[in-house]
Amino acid sequence: MLLCRSLLRLLALALLCLGICAGVPAQAAGGYRTSGDCDGFPKVSLRTPDGLCVGLVAAGLRFARGVAVIGDDIYVADMGSWEKGRGRLLRLPEGGRGAPQVLLTKLDRPNGLVPTPDGKLLLGLAGRIVSVDPKADPPAAALRDVVTGLPNDGRHPLAALALAPDGALFVNVGSATDHCERADDSAPDPAKPCPETEGTPPRGSVLRVAADALPVDARTLAPFARGLRNSMALAALPNGTPLALVNARDAIDQADPSLSDEALPHDVYTVLRENADYGWPYCYDDRKSSPEYPHFDCGRVEVPILLLPPHAAPLGMLVYRGSALPGLEGRVLMTYHGYRDTGHRVMALAIDDRGLPQGQPQPLVSGWDAAKGIRPQGAPVGLAEMADGSVLISEDHNGTLLRLARVRPAASP
Repeated sequence: MLLCRSLLRLLALALLCLGICAGVPAQAAGGYRTSGDCDGFPKVSLRTPDGLCVGLVAAGLRFARGVAVIGDDIYVADMGSWEKGRGRLLRLPEGGRGAPQVLLTKLDRPNGLVPTPDGKLLLGLAGRIVSVDPKADPPAAALRDVVTGLPNDGRHPLAALALAPDGALFVNVGSATDHCERADDSAPDPAKPCPETEGTPPRGSVLRVAADALPVDARTLAPFARGLRNSMALAALPNGTPLALVNARDAIDQADPSLSDEALPHDVYTVLRENADYGWPYCYDDRKSSPEYPHFDCGRVEVPILLLPPHAAPLGMLVYRGSALPGLEGRVLMTYHGYRDTGHRVMALAIDDRGLPQGQPQPLVSGWDAAKGIRPQGAPVGLAEMADGSVLISEDHNGTLLRLARVRPAASP
């Protein structure tokens, strides 16, 4: 009987690992060939500053987006696909070394994932944000709506989140279109406001929900800031100041052939100001009028804090608070997810205590171009800091979880 039980446990673990493999062996996994060790995980071939390395924690995570850490447990929001109801919430215990567990299934396009001080998780789904106690048995019984009434359609229905130290929750409300084009893909009427910016809540905005206002219907909230096409990366400084990385529009050359789609417009790093308007869809870059709205007065919109490379597609941001990774303390880490030359890398930006840049972003993880038999093209999305100061990086297209860590000296013989 004991032998039968042991065999059943091994069979269950094997079936689980058909979909998820953690603590992967030093062989090709998730498209990566590994060689050597990176602080206890198989090392992958990526460029980092001296003294740092990247290890492969897990593969087979399907469409890994948000990542969060509570204690020694790692949580990953697996969106599954862009189809509704295919998402999961995963737990990787023992810092990613334990057997993975599926906590929730049939979730609708999960994306943002942040831990709360009381050991729960806030999970962004299409149309709502939920709270879940991952230690509950079962976790599904502990799901609670926190924010409802968010739009769940259009080009950008995914909820990005940031939790401020005072408990305030910042939520992205992405635009329904690329640049307010009509249903037949024709240009909008330049004499009228973009209809989706007049909704409740307006598309292309960021909401702020006070801790004592939860739960709340988003349709009752005024936007904290607007004119932000798709703020897929949000963070809050220790003083509560919100930061945003904004994905700018595509195909500007189709509206004006004299403009280069490769060079314009820039994605944006900005420090959000309450009641500020950042211009989308009427303006882009440094107060330039969009081709569809040539007569709009862009002098009245907010100036971007920092222009990032065009089409870098920043999807994740972390204010690094540890000291284990040299040279990164207090810096903003950013994932560039884009498939063009400006994307597939992780960058680090020095800021002051107000969030203002002190120079330009610098490469942190790069050399992520596809190399057959060595690595896939990078697809970084989420970032999370572990208690030991290492940084987790989730990848959606590759279905992997990576870990940026300090190189440990080899043990003496």
